Amino acid sequence: MSTRREFVGSVLAGAAALTVSGAFPSRRVLGANERIRVGLIGAGGRGQEIFKSALQCPGTEAAAVADVYTRRLEEVKKYAPQVKTYQDFRKLLDDRSIDAVLIATPQHQHVLNFVPALQAGKDVYQEKTMAFNPDHAKRMRKAFQGSGRVVQIGIQSTSSDAVARAKEHLTPDKMGTITAIHTHHYRNAPYGGWKRAVPADCDEQHVDWLLFQGEAKKYPFDPNRVINWRFYWDYAGGNVYENMVHQVGFWYKLLGLKIPARVTMTGANYLSPEMQVPDTMDVSMSQPENLLFTWNSMFGNRYFGEGDDLVLGNKGTVLRDDHDQVRYEPQNRPRGATPAAPAGPGGKKSADIVAGGDATVAHLQNFFDCLRTRRDPNCPFEIGFRSAIACYMAITSYRQNRTVRWDEKTEEVV
Repeated sequence: MSTRREFVGSVLAGAAALTVSGAFPSRRVLGANERIRVGLIGAGGRGQEIFKSALQCPGTEAAAVADVYTRRLEEVKKYAPQVKTYQDFRKLLDDRSIDAVLIATPQHQHVLNFVPALQAGKDVYQEKTMAFNPDHAKRMRKAFQGSGRVVQIGIQSTSSDAVARAKEHLTPDKMGTITAIHTHHYRNAPYGGWKRAVPADCDEQHVDWLLFQGEAKKYPFDPNRVINWRFYWDYAGGNVYENMVHQVGFWYKLLGLKIPARVTMTGANYLSPEMQVPDTMDVSMSQPENLLFTWNSMFGNRYFGEGDDLVLGNKGTVLRDDHDQVRYEPQNRPRGATPAAPAGPGGKKSADIVAGGDATVAHLQNFFDCLRTRRDPNCPFEIGFRSAIACYMAITSYRQNRTVRWDEKTEEVV
């Protein structure tokens, strides 16, 4: 059986050698009306969602799809019959006609897809959480720096109308000094709604088990790990990596926040015995900007819903809900009072809220626009890097039952 080191070498060395030798030319410059050929790496539920969203963007073309499980390749061909299909994503990257790839594999695989994709000259849409741990994040940064590639991280709220509205209120005259951000994510769903039935054909004949495991600890083939990978620490970071990262990335971008100085996470798994990750948790991040960023979540009650972030300053509060609607409340207004709606066209009053719904299509459109202009996208690599480290610090604190710190000099969690 191949060792872990041999496997990693086989994934990364081939593309790296070709890049150094010049076998991969620089990506062609796209004309304003030229179609963008898109490949998908990781065709599970979220992967297919973003692939379909990408095809809604004008000027895009489905070129290829790669997944370790053959059933998913056939699922994609039902709505994109022209695509080429591969179990091994490296064969997709060999296609020089592909301009961009969307990566939506399990979180532990991201680095193994991302680095070769950049080395192959592809622009990359990388689903969150960008990196599984600091080592992966630094390897991804090394590949990205100087590559000339466009990288968009899949925190789609950064392409919503909520960004402009929140910025409008996040000013010293309205907010004063901000010292706290409260965020949460609540569901009343067994296993967070993640549990999926294992299909009969999820077996070693139809799954590339070695490629799925990547650098993770090796186990005998287990179909439940393929289908319900979110349950396992080997491949996932629980709801911290699934949803906290969205809220962290949004406010890190808008407020320019750095990696936390200290993080403490507590919690437990009370209702989900088949899952290793917690279903109830509380995270406290002490930011170097002298503010406290908190996030809590559970899967046993949905009273608070999946949103309602609060940014708290001594002059006012900015609130954002799970539909990306934004509202501002000054400190001199009694709590619960109806906000004064600004006058709209013709003197009519309109609610002091904007935006709503999933911004995935808008986020992908921004990515494709940046492929043509070569500008930075709405959620650039740096936001993905910082939010990934913050999330990793949280689960490390939980698993080690202690407060952890970020060492800026060594770029390690201590």
